[in-house]
Amino acid sequence: MKKKIFLSLITLSSLYAQDVTLSSISVESTKITDVAQNAQTSADVANALSNSVESVDMIRRSGIANDILIRGQKRDNITVEVDGTKTYGACVNRMDPPVSHVVANQINTIEVIEGPYDVTSFGTLSGGVKITTKKPKKGMHASVDLGMGSWNYKKYAATISGGTETIKMLVTASKESSDQYRDGNGDTFAQQLDKFIQQNPTLKGTAYKNAYKDASAYEKKSAMAKAFVKTFENQELRLSVTANRSDNVLYPNSKMDADYDDSNIYSIVYNIDNITKNYKNINFEYYYSNVDHPMSTYYRVVSGPTSLKSITNHLQTAMHGAKLKNSFDFDGYKLLVGADMSKRVWDGMYYKTITQQPLSAGDSKSIRNAITENRALFTKLSKNIKAFTFTLGARYDHSSIRDDAHTANKYNSLGANIMTSYHFSKENKIFLGLGQAYRVPDARELYFISKTAKLVGTPTLNQTKNQEIDLGYETQTDLFDFKAKIFYSKLSDYIYIQKNIAINAFKNIDAHIYGGEMSGSLYLSDDISLDMGLSYKRGKKDAALFGQEGRNLADMAPLRAKAALNYEYMNNSLASLEMLSSRRWKNIDAENGEQIIAGWAVLNAKIKHTFNRHINLTLGVNNILNKNYAQNNTYADLTLITQGGTSDIMLMNEPGRYYYTNLNFKF
Repeated sequence: MKKKIFLSLITLSSLYAQDVTLSSISVESTKITDVAQNAQTSADVANALSNSVESVDMIRRSGIANDILIRGQKRDNITVEVDGTKTYGACVNRMDPPVSHVVANQINTIEVIEGPYDVTSFGTLSGGVKITTKKPKKGMHASVDLGMGSWNYKKYAATISGGTETIKMLVTASKESSDQYRDGNGDTFAQQLDKFIQQNPTLKGTAYKNAYKDASAYEKKSAMAKAFVKTFENQELRLSVTANRSDNVLYPNSKMDADYDDSNIYSIVYNIDNITKNYKNINFEYYYSNVDHPMSTYYRVVSGPTSLKSITNHLQTAMHGAKLKNSFDFDGYKLLVGADMSKRVWDGMYYKTITQQPLSAGDSKSIRNAITENRALFTKLSKNIKAFTFTLGARYDHSSIRDDAHTANKYNSLGANIMTSYHFSKENKIFLGLGQAYRVPDARELYFISKTAKLVGTPTLNQTKNQEIDLGYETQTDLFDFKAKIFYSKLSDYIYIQKNIAINAFKNIDAHIYGGEMSGSLYLSDDISLDMGLSYKRGKKDAALFGQEGRNLADMAPLRAKAALNYEYMNNSLASLEMLSSRRWKNIDAENGEQIIAGWAVLNAKIKHTFNRHINLTLGVNNILNKNYAQNNTYADLTLITQGGTSDIMLMNEPGRYYYTNLNFKF
């Protein structure tokens, strides 16, 4: 068997996370393919990304709808697009991050951009995620996925696609649910919380009521439909709608849970290819997305008919956007010219959970109808000259942000980047990237109001600028592959939250982050390979916050490594054993909520067996040794259950030993 064919199989090796195939890594991005086919353990995209791409870490919030960081950057410092549409969550506490509004079984590929190198998207400060979902095909195609796992995990998913040269359609739907997982100590969500409360008795009101201590962790349903219509030669109209419905999602180390989380994404695209010899493509897209998200204390002891702490924060957000892209080719010079525009509306209100009346007679708003508008022009030029490749990009943005209580803040910015690579031999390549990008504050950072009617946001924030350099090396031979990247990021007016500040808690600071990633594969034989990966980052404030002494930047996960041994025991069938590990988390921002976390290592195993071209069976076990560990920290950017001191913030433990199976039928 050819080693290059084997390479495409070994990257299916890891579990729980590396249930995807990775293509080659460049200074700009890492591309993940066959996501729907290989996402076996969960529909959670954060799970699929966090252990598949060295630069990505996961923030554990619940059994589903977890968040991601790229090189220690999260929230609006990174962007998420689904088929070109921009989607935001409504929750100020990140219970519904953008990656949660699409499920893994709908996805074909994911591109992870590392650094300020995407000029086509608004706000790509330090990285981004571009998700491409399944496309309809000619003929008739169908697939069914059935999944089961520990803690009563169940998944049902089906896709049907078909059509002619003129019209092609696709429909996919899924349902997924799970009870509360147990950590390595055998504790459910409710039991983890009860143990924390035993050490902090004054927090007993945050415990789950007896009636809900054994409640399911979540139920998630999703459906997507697409129609591609050929209107004229080389012209196509593409229609898409995606609906997600998540119910009763528990967030044990937060003060509230999600009653439900509903989102819809609509997209209309008109695409024309080969307009002239040099005018290769014009693509216009209009999209609309909306999210409805009430979070409440309903399941907690504090909630009751007369309780003042029986609270719902009902948040909604909607996004309108349009993007025009024009592609040209002049003697090998590839030119992209485009325009981008969007409008986001974000609103929130505090209610009494039981009566659904406003929390107070006065202003009960959490966000007062905040509106963010953006207009942008962008361009990108690429050229290959023998062994040398270069890409130049630039983007100009004009943004305006306001709410019902404040006049508009206006921001203008010009971002640009250059990426170059040079093949100094057939097997070896080096690359360099230089970039500058901006992102504006969001409505939470500017205008968020606490339930006690205090303005937590800071309306005078400046936009953040990132100036970054990336260097890398890549080699590919018949015996091994190896890739390495290092980066340095200088952040000006970086938006940071200061703990225990009730009013105007968000600050502009200057900071820097540096680090790198390595990955490689060693082909021990035609059937056996060893995959390895490593990531490290370190962030520092240029100066400590007022009244503080520490300079460590939050969210900088320590050195993390992975290794997987893979054996293709028969054609298209693979067995793998994987280790994921992390060093002790000690470079922390203790003054702003982080705490020292022990290092950890977990073992996973999986067999993916192909019976024929129609049937695949996957059997796996994650965290074989039932290790009890936590992988993300407790920076005050999230509102978590806390007694007040740094060591009295509740960590969320990862799942313990988890058995799963997935059966896939293709027709």
